[in-house]
Amino acid sequence: MLDVRMIRADIDQVKAGLARRGQDTAVIDEVAGIDAELRSLSGQRDSLRAEVRALSNEVGKLFREQRQEEATELQEQSRLLGLEEKQLDARAEELQVLLRDQLLRIPNLPAADCPDGAGEQDNVILRVEQYQPESYVDCQRVPHWEIGEQLGILDVERAVKMSGSMFVMYRKQGAALVRALCQLAIDRNVDLYEEVRPPTLVRTATMIATGHLPKFSEEAYAVERDDLWAIPTAEVPLTSLGQDEIVAEADLPLRFCAHTSCFRREAGSAGKDTRGLLRVHEFDKVEILAYATPAQAADLHAEILLRAESLIAELGLAYRVLDLCAGDIGNSAARTFDIEVYSPGVDQWLEVSSVSWFGEYQARRANLRYKPLGGKGTEVLHTLNGSALAVPRVWAAIVETYRQPDGSIKIPELLLPYMRGATAISAGV
Repeated sequence: MLDVRMIRADIDQVKAGLARRGQDTAVIDEVAGIDAELRSLSGQRDSLRAEVRALSNEVGKLFREQRQEEATELQEQSRLLGLEEKQLDARAEELQVLLRDQLLRIPNLPAADCPDGAGEQDNVILRVEQYQPESYVDCQRVPHWEIGEQLGILDVERAVKMSGSMFVMYRKQGAALVRALCQLAIDRNVDLYEEVRPPTLVRTATMIATGHLPKFSEEAYAVERDDLWAIPTAEVPLTSLGQDEIVAEADLPLRFCAHTSCFRREAGSAGKDTRGLLRVHEFDKVEILAYATPAQAADLHAEILLRAESLIAELGLAYRVLDLCAGDIGNSAARTFDIEVYSPGVDQWLEVSSVSWFGEYQARRANLRYKPLGGKGTEVLHTLNGSALAVPRVWAAIVETYRQPDGSIKIPELLLPYMRGATAISAGV
């Protein structure tokens, strides 16, 4: 969340940043008002506490001097001041809760070099790679859900019977392809990134730490009885790995990767294409995430993008990289690059990775701090993350791109070591 001290120091700058997102800036005035009242009340309360302590000392002295009447009068005065102090303290606690609630709902400010724009139509296409529209032939222009049904590797009908709409089931070599993609993504990143298998159910505070709550509660699956949430991405538990801990600067950056199932309600998907794997409630994903100092953050952002991009490139898929504008970056992000693959069967560019720098926004929520070398006190960390590989849309793009004239799917060379000797996916196999 935003540092309230930044709002105090330069409220106009904070408003300008929020306006770049297309957000109403009135909430910043509300926060400033609550903060001013809180600081005033806290000052009054602290003055009263000091006065009560001084009176208590004086009362003790008067009793020791056998001046009972004067001591009793001061006792009553101290009691009344104590009641007033408690009222101020209660109001200050209310304001503190209100202030935190307001701050938790305000999005991060876009980075200075984040492009301006109102929405996805204003995103900047940085580069398009391996895309030759004239090279695609008829056999590649078949949607993956039709291919999956023909080959028996994608069973949407039975998944819907089991779990409802927007759930899917992979079968035979379709399931093997899911596993292969995830193992490939892990293997490609464990040279620098520590492999973690975190829980897929987390507490409310863990979801709050990344900014998924309170704003996106309708998009998440809740286990209300236990106050747990199914994670929408491994970013959630990985961000909280170091919650309430202090890291030595010499140990930074810290890098983590994780393969998990992810769960999203897709509550806002009405009117969007939800056929096949374009939008599903449950999917596998390998996430990479880093803790960094502010000075390290830019290099880490570039590193994560390069890792995600190179994996898509080596799978032989057409893709493009977008620099998201201020009106389209995620709620917690300050700067985001998206990778989109071209899926010829549906003739769409499909987002497969968002690589984001969050600044202090998530770390302030999760209380992630580091001790600077040779410095005093602690500083707030920066967090960054990206999808090393999200299965559904990459799976779809592979199935469509590598479909052969006989209806089989050629397995990309990069995945051959993970496919138990298979070089192609054919019907009945």
